[in-house]
Amino acid sequence: MPRRHSRPDGPATGDATHPQRVDEAGDSPAAGVRRWRLLAVLLAAQFMANVDTAIANIAAPVIRSSIDATDGQVGLVVSGYVVAYAVLLVAGARLGARHGHRRIFLVGLANFTAASLACALAPDAAVLIAARVLQGAGAALMVPQVLSGIQLHFTGQQRIRALGYYAVALSGGAVAGQALGGVLIGADLFGTGWRPIFLINLPVGLLLLWAAARSMPREESRKQPDSAQEVDIRGMLLLSVTILLLIVPLLLGNDEGWPLWTWGCLAASVPAAVVFRRSQRRRAALGGRPLIAEEVVHEPAVRWSLAAHGITTMTYFALLFVLAIYLQDGVGRGPAYAGLAMVSWVTAFGLAGPLLVQVPEKRQTVMPTLGCLILATGYTTIWVYLATGHRAGPGLLVLLGIGGLGLGISSNALIGQMTFALQDRHAADLSGVISTNAQLWGALGVAALGGGYLSLADGGGTEPAARALEAVLGASAGLSVLAAVAAWRGGRSHAATGTRVR
Repeated sequence: MPRRHSRPDGPATGDATHPQRVDEAGDSPAAGVRRWRLLAVLLAAQFMANVDTAIANIAAPVIRSSIDATDGQVGLVVSGYVVAYAVLLVAGARLGARHGHRRIFLVGLANFTAASLACALAPDAAVLIAARVLQGAGAALMVPQVLSGIQLHFTGQQRIRALGYYAVALSGGAVAGQALGGVLIGADLFGTGWRPIFLINLPVGLLLLWAAARSMPREESRKQPDSAQEVDIRGMLLLSVTILLLIVPLLLGNDEGWPLWTWGCLAASVPAAVVFRRSQRRRAALGGRPLIAEEVVHEPAVRWSLAAHGITTMTYFALLFVLAIYLQDGVGRGPAYAGLAMVSWVTAFGLAGPLLVQVPEKRQTVMPTLGCLILATGYTTIWVYLATGHRAGPGLLVLLGIGGLGLGISSNALIGQMTFALQDRHAADLSGVISTNAQLWGALGVAALGGGYLSLADGGGTEPAARALEAVLGASAGLSVLAAVAAWRGGRSHAATGTRVR
């Protein structure tokens, strides 16, 4: 991406609300070390939040039996975190811009850590569900500050490198959640069953609180007087209602047998979204600051890139869900094996960041499209593997690496394309939009593709499960091609307007 796009719009150096940033060539060694230490803290928090997005999926059967929970209650244990996370992400980004990224990050991390302890000690399903919701709220406060911190403290090629590590934290956290959950549950440490999957967050969270307090710049914790950073409470509530109407039935509908209330909620989400959109336009017309800056969603490069990023994330979340069920129920492998099966995916995903740094600047605009096409190729090769009679084994694990590389390239390049397409004053808005967009599309993938798998497999053994997985893979390959088209449109829009972005 052209380095001119990363130039800040505010004061060039050193006031309280705009951290001093120097060109990479003039960066002092001490400043560089501090910057990368800050990134390590931010990405560790992102990793931990993503671990807890996935970890309860593997533990669900054990949780249900150990605390005598119903299927619906177990569904809420899994989905309560994701719902709270998705609903409050944009609000977390806006609060970071209003009150300082450091302050909101620390508040969110402290809440996340305390809620994790409450999850581990929960005596019944009701307490566990409430604690998971609070845990998701804490994640929603700290996670938006991660991408904002990258935009505010890294420029040019350093930003591309930082985004590569960010992409690894995103994918690696989700895969580690499944793998760690399976290993800890299988170990049954001191007869505690599933509880260590939440207890492990306590020492990690306390260490990160100490490290964040030392590494995050204190000047960012000062409240910004700019009225443009005020939080739109009405917009936040309307957005929350809209997302809840969409997310809750998508996550719980399959478990509940898609009763009338689920369809009613889905139908009601459309007028709710219209009301939210109108309220945002009205607030902007009256001179106020809407919850999401109009410039973010109106920028074509961002709009197309969000679509591509959302679609690829949808297929990834669906694969995490479906593959774990296929390997355990379809071919009789244990939870630890099911979680560790994605190691090749995340390893290949991690290679994408370093590879993108080596791509010449003039070729950067084609990388989002190329990544989506590689992802489609990965899904297609796994489909062929299954269609030719294979069911599991090393061949499946190797082919998963192709998809991981494609997702890593597309995710990293698409996020980079969006951050370079907008001025830095939109960092908080863009951070919240990217994260919320990914969570919503991910939930849709689990509900639609995951629900389709469960319906086709129907508990009928290995062959029906394999046929169901083939259907999911075929759909995912087609969706990835659509994502490639959207990514190409986003790159074209970025190339056409990039010279005007400062």
